[in-house]
Amino acid sequence: MMGPCFEHPEVLLLLLLIPLLCYLYRLYWRKRKEAALKFSALSIVREAEAKAGNRYHGFRAHLPFILLILTLLLISIAVADPMIPLKRAKQGVNVVLAIDDSGSMQATDYSPTRLEAAKHAAETLIRSLKPKDNVGIVAFESSATTVCYLTPFKDRAIEKLSTIEPHSGGTAIGEGLKLAVEMAASIPNMKRVVILLSDGVNNAGAVTPAEAIKFARAESVQVYTIGLGSNKPVLIGYDLFGNPQYAELDEETLQRIATETGGEYFKSVDENTLSEIYARLGENIKREWEETSIKDWFVIASFIVVLVDIYIIYGRYRVVV
Repeated sequence: MMGPCFEHPEVLLLLLLIPLLCYLYRLYWRKRKEAALKFSALSIVREAEAKAGNRYHGFRAHLPFILLILTLLLISIAVADPMIPLKRAKQGVNVVLAIDDSGSMQATDYSPTRLEAAKHAAETLIRSLKPKDNVGIVAFESSATTVCYLTPFKDRAIEKLSTIEPHSGGTAIGEGLKLAVEMAASIPNMKRVVILLSDGVNNAGAVTPAEAIKFARAESVQVYTIGLGSNKPVLIGYDLFGNPQYAELDEETLQRIATETGGEYFKSVDENTLSEIYARLGENIKREWEETSIKDWFVIASFIVVLVDIYIIYGRYRVVV
């Protein structure tokens, strides 16, 4: 987290005028006192000296000048445009969920199926996003398709999420990631995050995971990956020769995607851990810090000080010296 800074620090050179003004003000009072000693009657001089000995009266006499200096200080800081780091709130974050809906996602080791458990966990994440965050959804099997374009309306995204159905195709992780990255980057000037879930090995599509990683890095998209697996082999069907086919999870590829894009890899073994992963991701999506101007605070403060100064000089309890 960065500390306070100034957009135009060179303006602070105006503060060098303050010592000069203080020196000129001191000369003014010295000459005024000399003039009083030279031209005033003895009684007036004594009265002036008595007042000079009164600290309260002395402070009151100098208060208008003190407030003038304070006004100059506040205005100089305001023109220099002070900035403080605040979490990005105006733009929010583009979050795209890339969900594997290939044939292996019909496995029932998760209740009721892997895909339904993934959809339920994704809904939890969507509901945890901030109001100004955008969410989009991509599904992939042999190819990738858009389920929901980026939108700030979370209920609409959840409605679209519920329409995802399993397919019998392969697993095109590269194409799913590329489409998700394109969607995340479609609204500029926002942090971009993709959360990709898969339970298989990249065995389809024209885009390799390596090419998708390169594209994600070029678009400054951070990718979190979730490997959906189980503690024991999961049968997903039989081939033409009657041989059993088991779900295979390519953790190495998912780990590489996360590592090379600045994200993180998570391993799920059942519906409970899957829900925990999505809930944690929703809470811990790193938000960028932006420098927010607070010059208006100093402008308002200087305006208040000027009003107080005017009241002291011309108001009911004005200073008379």
